[in-house]
Amino acid sequence: MKEIVVGSVAPVPLGRWGAAPPQALLERMKDYGQEGAFALWDELSPEDRELLVRDIERLDLSRIDRIIRRSLGSQGLKLPAVEPVPESSVSKVEERSPEDKERWWKKGLKAISEGKLAVVLLAGGQGTRLGSSDPKGCFSIGLPSGKSLFQLQAERILCVQKLAAQSSDSSNNIVPIHWYVMTSPFTDDITHKFFESRKYFGLEADQVTFFQQGTLPCVSADGRFIMETPYKVAKAPDGNGGVYAALKSKRLLEDMAARGVKYVDCYGVDNALVRVADPTFLGYFIDKGVSSAAKVVRKAYPQENVGVFVRRGYGGPLSVVEYSEMDAAITTEINQSTGRLRYCWSNVCLHMFTLDFLNQVANSLEKDSIYHLAEKKIPSIHGYTMGLKLEQFIFDAFTYSPSTALFEV
Repeated sequence: MKEIVVGSVAPVPLGRWGAAPPQALLERMKDYGQEGAFALWDELSPEDRELLVRDIERLDLSRIDRIIRRSLGSQGLKLPAVEPVPESSVSKVEERSPEDKERWWKKGLKAISEGKLAVVLLAGGQGTRLGSSDPKGCFSIGLPSGKSLFQLQAERILCVQKLAAQSSDSSNNIVPIHWYVMTSPFTDDITHKFFESRKYFGLEADQVTFFQQGTLPCVSADGRFIMETPYKVAKAPDGNGGVYAALKSKRLLEDMAARGVKYVDCYGVDNALVRVADPTFLGYFIDKGVSSAAKVVRKAYPQENVGVFVRRGYGGPLSVVEYSEMDAAITTEINQSTGRLRYCWSNVCLHMFTLDFLNQVANSLEKDSIYHLAEKKIPSIHGYTMGLKLEQFIFDAFTYSPSTALFEV
């Protein structure tokens, strides 16, 4: 076997580990209570031992340990009581005047023509519920044209770019809207190839940036890593809220700033009706001078399975409560002055943020390190076993926002 020189960049040969895992790595794993990952070391081939060591070395153990401890420790903590969203925080469809809509439309188009808007697409999920293992964005929803969700959304970006150029009397100088597409390890390669094979649906290739959301180990109820195979830790994507950590770690917030971006439109791929880079919503957002905003849909009936915006605590921030977490008694309460449900503004993952706020929330979420725990069947060396996936949600950001406005659609 070739001798390895310290500091050499030559590839490390397989099979360099002996009867025990590397001592320094084993000690680190013991520090975090995760030495069980090496439980089957004696049964592994030299090649598999190498794979296991490399798999663990790629983990940011101190960060993962902080996330596991804080997320498990936050379970069962009593949250501040919820209150209805103040009426003044919502722009309702029936209250908008034609003058308001025209002002917002023009203000939004002006910002777009000045290159101040970027779009972030959450596209990490597979279409398993649709009967497909491909990325959701590749899915054809049954239109006569056969267009995929990705194509529909790309064409809307092209349309808004032209409208913005026309509104600024510079129709020959179209300012591209930069599109940041978040994938996952399961969808990244297919998404790249899908865009390339279709020539980016008419967009310029350099106005699209792909980036992957992170993954985190799946853990048992007591926080131990679940092993997918004897030489691989089971991992899962960190939720659509992983977009904040990914934008920060990939330095894409800095990339936006360098492009002159001030506002960021963020939405989920599985929405065939989404108005990507909606000038009216952007103009409203700028007009309100808030740090975050969301489009909301009025809840159809009390038992509808949608998360709703609430106010956390007296005078607290707006945030989203999932329908499974809502007290059944309050879902039916009626606001006597409006005749609507008191908790009626449902979240549909159509959000707008200032770039300054995205920088703040990325830092705050990383510092707090509290993730939602989703109990799922995890593939493991013992077959499928119940375990926990650690996820952040896109709406976790609103808790940190000093000012949020809602826009009914």
